[in-house]
Amino acid sequence: MGVVRGRERAWEMIGVVIVLLWWKTQGLVKLPENMTVPALLVLGDSIVDTGNNNYNPTTLARCNYRPYGKDFEGGIPTGRFGNGKVPSDLVVEELGIKELLPAYLDPNLQPQDLPTGVCFASGGSGYDPLTSKLASAIPLPDQVELLRQYKQKLKALVGEDRTGFIISNSVVLVVAGSNDISNTYFLSHARQVQYDVPAYTDLMVTSASHLVKELYEAGVRRIGVFSSPPIGCVPFQRTLAGGVERKCVDTCNEAAQLFNSKLSQELASLNRQLLGSRIVYVDVYNPLLDVIVNYQQYGFKVGERGCCGITGEIEVAELCNHLQPTCADDSEYVFWDSFHPTETAYRKLIPLVLSKYLDQFF
Repeated sequence: MGVVRGRERAWEMIGVVIVLLWWKTQGLVKLPENMTVPALLVLGDSIVDTGNNNYNPTTLARCNYRPYGKDFEGGIPTGRFGNGKVPSDLVVEELGIKELLPAYLDPNLQPQDLPTGVCFASGGSGYDPLTSKLASAIPLPDQVELLRQYKQKLKALVGEDRTGFIISNSVVLVVAGSNDISNTYFLSHARQVQYDVPAYTDLMVTSASHLVKELYEAGVRRIGVFSSPPIGCVPFQRTLAGGVERKCVDTCNEAAQLFNSKLSQELASLNRQLLGSRIVYVDVYNPLLDVIVNYQQYGFKVGERGCCGITGEIEVAELCNHLQPTCADDSEYVFWDSFHPTETAYRKLIPLVLSKYLDQFF
């Protein structure tokens, strides 16, 4: 009885914290009537990693140093691949759950953060197993295993029934694919000798499908899978293969579009197969492309270079360091470094995406 009462008391205290956080971070998007999202769980790559790679001793894909995080709370570099908040934080904020989505591997993770969600993503990961291996990142299947571990910790904290409710009613996002196309296929050429683009995108979709099934088996029911972005338009790819004028690289974008088309079809099929599921294909390719191409209409002054570095054309990760200059005002830039958008760009993108797709999770 003492254990039960202690657990009930712990849950009451956590509930108070959640209510306080809700009042502080009431989101901009509206949930359908009588629907709730108790937590956000995120798997994927550097776009959504909130610091897990800080605690991955085998990888060099880290950014827990300045000037990363210069616009974060206190200017602290947390391991987020950007100048401030990343999509994981902005989605959980927009949903009115809490202000930040903590990294699951952070040793300072607080118990009260578990019921409202955590991030399992690892910068450098991808659908292709080789992608994570090349970056020594946490592979997506291992991220699912971390989610299973999270479930056990949650069960010890709030009990089996509440854990089941949280897992089945949470929104779980998967954000990957950029590293597969940009790095593993077009940059390192490690797969080009084995696959043409159609075959390689088939490999990616098969892996994505298997991942969704693994999440479903773990009890997840609301799954959003982001499309690949227009990877050919990031500053790095423009510099590498965009010619003298640094145009968007058609080969990369066409591969991304082919993958996205196949992914959309596969997710629609899984949504019919997996009973009780809400599996949502989330197109970020087109809205982000619009921001990049029509950047001035969104209030930006620079759309083809990153804020960090002397050139902003190639600097990313270790090349974006405290010895490198940054632009005077990163809010004027679509990109923070040569791969990752600024928090300002994400803030324009995320509400648009959520308002379009949120209803499909219910």
